[in-house]
Amino acid sequence: MQMEVPGSPGGPMSGLVASAVEYMVDAGQRSILFLDVMRRRGDQYREHVAQTAPHVLQYAAELIIDGRKLDEPVNYALVRIVPPAGVEIDSTRRPFIVIDPRAGHGPGIGGFKADSEIGVAMKAGHPCYFIGFLPEPVPGQTIERIARAEALFIEKVISRHPEADGKPCVIGNCQAGWAVMILASVRPELFGPLIIAGAPLAYWAGVHGKNPMRYSGGLLGGSWLTALVSDLGGGKFDGAWLVQNFEGQNPSNTLWTKQYNVYSKVDTEADRYLEFERWWGGHVNLNAEEIQFIVDELFVGNNLAAGNITMSDGQKVDLRNISSPIVVFCSKGDNITPPQQALGWILECYADVDDIRAYGQTIVYTVHENVGHLGIFVSGGVAKKEHAEFSSNIDLIDVLPPGLYEATFEAKDEETTSSDLVVGQWVMRCEARTLDDIRAMGGNSPEDERRFAAAKRVSQLNLAAYRKFVQPWIKSMVAPQTAEMMRNLHPLRTQYEAFSSQNPWMSAVKSAAEGLEANRKPVSNDNPFLAFQEQVSKQIVHALDSWRDSQEAMSEAMFLNVYGSPALQAAVGIDPKADPSRRREMPAEHRAMLDKRIAELRSRIGEGGLREAAIRALLYIGSARGMVDERSIEALRQARRDDSGARLTLAEFKMLVREQFFMLLLDREAALAVIPKLLPDDVNQRRAAFTTMSEVLSASEDITGERASRLQRVAQLFGLDAETSGRASNVAPFDPKARAS
Repeated sequence: MQMEVPGSPGGPMSGLVASAVEYMVDAGQRSILFLDVMRRRGDQYREHVAQTAPHVLQYAAELIIDGRKLDEPVNYALVRIVPPAGVEIDSTRRPFIVIDPRAGHGPGIGGFKADSEIGVAMKAGHPCYFIGFLPEPVPGQTIERIARAEALFIEKVISRHPEADGKPCVIGNCQAGWAVMILASVRPELFGPLIIAGAPLAYWAGVHGKNPMRYSGGLLGGSWLTALVSDLGGGKFDGAWLVQNFEGQNPSNTLWTKQYNVYSKVDTEADRYLEFERWWGGHVNLNAEEIQFIVDELFVGNNLAAGNITMSDGQKVDLRNISSPIVVFCSKGDNITPPQQALGWILECYADVDDIRAYGQTIVYTVHENVGHLGIFVSGGVAKKEHAEFSSNIDLIDVLPPGLYEATFEAKDEETTSSDLVVGQWVMRCEARTLDDIRAMGGNSPEDERRFAAAKRVSQLNLAAYRKFVQPWIKSMVAPQTAEMMRNLHPLRTQYEAFSSQNPWMSAVKSAAEGLEANRKPVSNDNPFLAFQEQVSKQIVHALDSWRDSQEAMSEAMFLNVYGSPALQAAVGIDPKADPSRRREMPAEHRAMLDKRIAELRSRIGEGGLREAAIRALLYIGSARGMVDERSIEALRQARRDDSGARLTLAEFKMLVREQFFMLLLDREAALAVIPKLLPDDVNQRRAAFTTMSEVLSASEDITGERASRLQRVAQLFGLDAETSGRASNVAPFDPKARAS
């Protein structure tokens, strides 16, 4: 028997040494390749910022309006997206307009890849337009001026599609989301459905232990620091500061994971990383007036949800004025705009679902479980699922009866009922919800509201003091050259410049990387040193996350204690015992208009014909389920398509659905009782309409329970016997005990 000696050929030590050599060769090669990726990133950055109109759109575009040439010039532009080869556009379908966020980065993220908001909309056959911007703002440009320019852009799109079946669907991402909501509240007639993705509409909202960004304004003493940075920038605010704030929310990703992921997978990850960094590093500037409005009115003031923003012409910005359906995308994994901030405005605007209906509003929201902030409008998975489904079923959203709904998605498979009626790979349902469902996500207590109100007041006092005592002095010291130098020396810019080819050391890196192409020797997946490397990485991430969590906990405790002080609250004019509820009452003029509309609908309950009777009956039966399924809408669409009678436009059909819905809501029994008077004498026409209703109702599942009871009642109202009604497809046997009263 021969004993193996450690270090001898074939011994364990020999295998360990071989693994170490293999790992060191790979690690050395990866280090060179990683540095070369950083060089390419720096060169890409320099090339990108040198362009007059840098963007990351993956589609060809045709300029329609240059905002710099308007009477009130802005640095925004409207372009038409040119469909790529193989994509067919239906000119009669409503246009989609994507507005990109101007929150420190450049434009194009909505069309960043094929599976994007623009990509899925075009795949569904919609003409697409894009509203982007240039890196430098026009002097004197304000948020209100931009809103007026965007209104002109939308008017232009509408004029280009006179035969479209609806007003444009407008998508607002992040910052563009709240900007679109402001515009839609003052110009509601311009809009079809609104899709608002990751937009902080109620910035104070959140839960303890999470969402630390909402405390930043109070901890920094308010918006005076924003004014200072703008003054140091010569009247411009460097968007790199906003990007730095975003990066600060996830230091483990910013300082380690993002780069480590490239280093550890440098053979496969470089192109994806560089593609994203081209957008992430494209910082843009804002005018001082723009950023001050954003911070004062939204971030610190939270005035949008409260209805406290007033335009220059005196018009109040009231989100309840929006007449188009509103679709809200948010995610529990979003630490920039959590669901509470994306949806909290609903609680501040409306008392209950009936209040939402009183304004004729339809709100649909969907909450992703884990995708991050950028993933809401960048992730290919979200684009192929949520964005694709809404793009394909936007007409469903537009004709939903007023109310609050949550959109849910179920994967289509071989067992899916009526799968031929499903447009994409997911079955979309809009399920009725109440405001309690939003409250259940968590939110502020009255004590929290008083804290934020105190922080707002402190901000106003500090800003006034800064403007009076410090601002004149700062402005007199800062020359344009000084401001430009400070922008160029921002840490986020210098990290790109330092690794570009401008650095003479990087030419050696480039040569070494090129020489590795033929001699690349990746480490084997079972190498123990590679496993140790992964373990070290996890420990670094854990340490950075723990540091972040401790900092956030300390920041929250400081904010809650400082601004929760009754003495401070009283000193700044906040009653420490007052109820800070901010929900607004319905304006008297809207109440008068509503009362008039109610009286009109009541007087017309007995008017109409077979079409009105059928829609009324469908709504009555379908409301028992508490949801609307895309298959039912597709079945109804096909029935309309096959209708040989006079066709209704989508707008006319929407009005018909809403009127019948409200008639049922106002007096259900009276609305049902008059159905026989609306029907034709021809029993065959009545039977055909009833059969169509049954097919629509059974498109997603069998008609059972309360829906079956209501269907039988409608059969009687239509003058059809039990045998005829029972022959409708997929209708369960009638149970007399379950009949609706």
